[in-house]
This record gives sequence, C-alpha cells and structure tokens, in this order.
Amino acid sequence: MAATDRVRIAAVSDVHYRREAPANPHQVIREALQAADILVLCGDLTDHGLPEEAHQLVRDLENSDIPMLAVLGNHDYEAGRCDEVCAILAEGGVRVLDGEAFEVEGIGFAGTKGFGGGFGRRTLEPWGESTIKQFVQEAVNEAMKLELALARLRTPQRIALLHYAPVQSTVEGEPPEIFAFLGSSRLEEPLDRYEVTAAFHGHAHRGTLQGATRGGVPVFNISLPLLRRDFPDRPPFYLYEVPREPPAGSE
Repeated sequence: MAATDRVRIAAVSDVHYRREAPANPHQVIREALQAADILVLCGDLTDHGLPEEAHQLVRDLENSDIPMLAVLGNHDYEAGRCDEVCAILAEGGVRVLDGEAFEVEGIGFAGTKGFGGGFGRRTLEPWGESTIKQFVQEAVNEAMKLELALARLRTPQRIALLHYAPVQSTVEGEPPEIFAFLGSSRLEEPLDRYEVTAAFHGHAHRGTLQGATRGGVPVFNISLPLLRRDFPDRPPFYLYEVPREPPAGSE
C-alpha cells in the first residue's frame, strides 16, 4: 500500500479456522490484508490447535506483502501441537509472539497469550491447594513475559497483543461467573508502566469493544464474533491507525 502519514493496523481475533474450508472466515482475512499496512491476530487462530487448521489460515494469507503478527489463544493449545502450528504460521509469514518484542513500520509490538485469574479485588490469589497456586503462577508468568517484551521496545508507539483480557471492562457482557477465566488484572500493570499506545485482545466473544486500564491505556476486544455483532454493515476487523514515525535523521 502507498505510504501515508499513518500506519494502519488491522486487528482481529478468534477466527477459529477449521479443517473444513467452507466454515472459515476467508473474506474477513482477505479484506483485512487489503485495508492495512500491518495485520495482527490475537489468538484462537485455529479451532482445535491442529496443523491442518493452521494450513487453512495460511492459505488465506498467501501472497500478502504486509507484516503479519500473532499470539496464540487457548484453542491453539487444545491438541498439544502448538509448536507445529507456530511453525506452519511462520512458514506462511506470520511472526508469532510469545513473550517477544518486534518492531515494524516504526511501531513496537509486544505479545503473549496471557491467562485468567480475574480482575481487581476479585483476582485469584496463590493460596490453598497446589493446583490453585499453579493456576495463579501461570498468570504471573504471562504478565512477566509481557513486561519483559515491553521493556525491550524503544519505539514511541508501543502496541500490546494478548489473547486474554487485561481489564474487566472489555469482558463485560459475558456471564460474570466466567470473568475469572477470560483474563487477569496482572496483565494490566505492565501496560500502564510502559505507557502502551493500545492493547488488543480477544477470547471474550460476548464482551465489549473498548475499555481502558487504570492509567488510561486504550484496550480493544477484537474477537471476531464481537466485531460481527458491533459492525454488521462492514468487514469485521478493527482498523487502528497510529502516526508514522519519520525516518531517523529526517526533520
């Protein structure tokens, strides 16, 4: 696409590619690639974490000439073959972030899956049975991965990619009984500390499009079912624009 003073990021999550091609959201992906300078996919790229499903997605990404970034979601782990899924995505030109940072078009991206545990005063604490402590530790580990990735970025614009929500406001609309399984406040603090430009996540199909951290960082739930619900008259991906940074040494 022609260079402008803005970088266009097309974001979508929960595309749930399956082995059966007719069930897959081919048109959404193709339209997103046409509209953007960068494509980001925030988890649940496959329905059961199968290599065959990853191949279906990669076929729709063929011949793309824009950078493509992703994080995995819980569905991508279902079959225990996430390493194979990641390898297929990499061969298709998708950079999967799992606690890594990556800079492209002058924008820094930090990504990890995230985990559950709940929000605010209802956040699950590591007390009692060892299984509860393991659950909480997974959330802590994912928050640490996000923090370390953000710490590596030196760009003025920083975007965080997650699958699980870092704030409660974007899961509102889901049954409150399952909030603890949709995200964790432990993911919120790194976003504020590193003054992230915006954060994207999915997972909460019946949630709310936009919220914010306590520090004012915009958070977007870009789950495909939610975008289809909120934008019935346009392609269901979220287009986010950030200023294009001038080349180093220019005035």
